[in-house]
Amino acid sequence: MLTLGLIGLIGGLVTGISPCILPVLPVIFFSGGAQGARADRKRTARPYLVIAGLVVSFSLVTLFGSLLLSVLGLPQDVLRWAGIVVLVLIGAGLVVPRFEQLLEKPFTWIPQRSPDPNKGGFALGLALGAVYVPCAGPVLAAITVAGSTGKVGADTVVLTLTFAVGAAIPLLIFALAGRRVAERVQAFRRRQRAVRITAGVVMIALAVGLVFNLPQLLQRVVPDYTSDLQARVNNSEQVRKALNLGGLVNDQNKDLDKCSDGAAELESCGTAPDITGVAQWLNSPGVDLKAVRGKVVLIDFWAYSCINCQRSLPHVTAWDSAYRDAGLQVVGIHSPEYAFEKEPANVQAATKNFGITYPVALDNDLATWTNYRNRYWPAHYLVDAQGTVRHIKFGEGDYRTTEKLIRQLLTEADPARKLPPATELADDTPVVADITRETFLGSTKRVNFAGTETYTTGEKSFRFPQNQARDSFTLDGAWTLTSQHISPTTENARIRLDYRAKQVRMVLSGKGTVAYEHNGQSKTLQVDGTPNSYQLLTTERIEAGVLTATVSPGVQAYSFTFG
Repeated sequence: MLTLGLIGLIGGLVTGISPCILPVLPVIFFSGGAQGARADRKRTARPYLVIAGLVVSFSLVTLFGSLLLSVLGLPQDVLRWAGIVVLVLIGAGLVVPRFEQLLEKPFTWIPQRSPDPNKGGFALGLALGAVYVPCAGPVLAAITVAGSTGKVGADTVVLTLTFAVGAAIPLLIFALAGRRVAERVQAFRRRQRAVRITAGVVMIALAVGLVFNLPQLLQRVVPDYTSDLQARVNNSEQVRKALNLGGLVNDQNKDLDKCSDGAAELESCGTAPDITGVAQWLNSPGVDLKAVRGKVVLIDFWAYSCINCQRSLPHVTAWDSAYRDAGLQVVGIHSPEYAFEKEPANVQAATKNFGITYPVALDNDLATWTNYRNRYWPAHYLVDAQGTVRHIKFGEGDYRTTEKLIRQLLTEADPARKLPPATELADDTPVVADITRETFLGSTKRVNFAGTETYTTGEKSFRFPQNQARDSFTLDGAWTLTSQHISPTTENARIRLDYRAKQVRMVLSGKGTVAYEHNGQSKTLQVDGTPNSYQLLTTERIEAGVLTATVSPGVQAYSFTFG
């Protein structure tokens, strides 16, 4: 419990200093200042009430809002719209005192000895909590999944409250700063009316901005200066273990850990969880696992730009071709790593290129991924004819074992069935220790960067270092870094890659060229279109080498993959 609380607090603090809080900062600042000036240097509790209201509202909405609205049969955005309306009302009351009196009239029966400068603070916090949308991360994902599924226990409550408190601490600092300014700065004290009007206008502006999703545009414009810090927190082993990342345990998936990864023999790991939250199906109107009982089912989690998935797909399509008529149902769950992999047209083109004709579910929100407690691309879940998961294999390789178990389950389902010969495709899975790991170039997914510069979102200049570590990349020239890809801002921007592999590919998009040098030879690659995997070089065996690529402006580079 203590560990979860600490993780929630740290996750909230990181979120609280990220660009996600920028849209609400002006409101928070003036929430302390507007009434603080009116109080004439009186130490009020208003900032604390605003933040307390935000913590309570955010926690309740996140954990129970969806469940409550479902029970009442209300749209899922009712609470958000209610928060927006409250912001407009409070803002209008600050601008027009007569309107504020009308709002307070229903409560005039409550006796008051003197005007209370704290009034309205908690209500404002409640409204902000309903509209506050912090940055997503594993902590918030765990909270959201638990809340949306109704599996809220003491651990989840602790995680939620500590996350909310962590995110609120920086906001409280801004609210106290607003009050301090109102108390100390003569201009604020002399112009109390103007300060109140400004605070009201800011609140109304936030409400209007929320209606048109303008805060999202602001967050995209401002570089994510906390991306490296978030990556270190989110990817730590302590966070993964504490949150059971890959999916919170539920009644459907609680027995999946009874299967060991890549076991040589069949195991029993509970009924296969539902395929859920699918944005769209390709090659099929949809697959209900209960409706295909009697068939053996292979569920393949993949993403089309993932090199590991690309190496495994020939085996999956071969099994589909060989055993479909014998009772095998292959279901592809396309769970995107990148935003561009959510585009149905991109996935449709990829399924055609890879020769996939079996049903593919677009799991854009990772709902099925979460329901299977998955953590890997690719991942194979083998389900028998009774609907029980009998084998799990994370990552590529070990295809002969998987095919052997497929054949065994098909025979169990129908002993009289005559099976075709085994596919016997060669297993080209490289030994991980012998090749460079997949190298992501985006700022939040960055892997293997060996330069001396700070690798964060925004426009930056780089220089190749004198010495470069093995299995790494460095940059030279001016580049724009985003969370998922990098692109040159000037001509002659270069990437130097030190690698070990027999195949090197780049995931690229946009329009332009990639000119690269390797072993004294120069080649130029034409890039045109949506993100795709381009082959740079291939050799007969795994070799170590250095490749220098000059990327033209207009090209976005996502990653290097190796075979």
